Amino acid sequence: MNKETPMHTRWVRFEHAGQVDFGTLAGDRVHAHRGDMFGTNEPTGAVHALAAVKLLTPTVPSKVIALWNNFHALGEKLKLAVPAEPLYLLKSPNSFLATDETIRKPLCDGKVVYEGELGIVIGKICTAVAESAALAHVFGYTCANDVTVADILNRDASFAQWTRAKGFDTFCPMGPVVATGLDPATLTVKTVLNGEVRQDYAIADMRFSVAQLVSLISMDMTLHPGDVILCGTSVGVGSMKPDSVVGIEIGGIGTLSNRFG
Repeated sequence: MNKETPMHTRWVRFEHAGQVDFGTLAGDRVHAHRGDMFGTNEPTGAVHALAAVKLLTPTVPSKVIALWNNFHALGEKLKLAVPAEPLYLLKSPNSFLATDETIRKPLCDGKVVYEGELGIVIGKICTAVAESAALAHVFGYTCANDVTVADILNRDASFAQWTRAKGFDTFCPMGPVVATGLDPATLTVKTVLNGEVRQDYAIADMRFSVAQLVSLISMDMTLHPGDVILCGTSVGVGSMKPDSVVGIEIGGIGTLSNRFG
């Protein structure tokens, strides 16, 4: 069962009447706020029906960092060496996509796969932070799909093409919210393709915990409010055919849903 604290809040970015705002989602109502999602803010008093707004990516990251080989189950299945430190790549801003939008089929051929993942959303500037202080720099958590053209990764024997394979337009759906007040160690990621559960795995199986990921990555690069760390994926990754609908479900956060066009 997912553990929620009294501070559990679901934050959204949304568009209404041509204006971009942010606020909290409670049931099917969006309560608009003014100020800074990651700092001082207050309700404006405006309340919108969820059906009357367009949800956007929950943050506008300066970067999205995506982990590889961070789950014991998948690493053991693929017979991968145990990493001594987090192995990661960057997803480019052109790949960011909101819930209910379409993942576009690339112009190149190849097998396009889904990877349901938990996203860590940074809330405070984070540089060389100790593991013991790392969680204080985390704002909350979101759902993500680290879409990949699998055939491209190792097509060239001299150069693994991580950036290209994972950086196509629309290849990083995130959302629908950023949820605060969750204990990540209690969360489960479920990926549903065309109504069929394909992934169902526990975040507790991660090689590097949330605190370790934030701390170790902050030793390499400064993390800014709104940046997202994708925790990596586990067993059950598979391909998507055109017109497929893929949902990433995490209790306490919600469902990120996208059609593959």
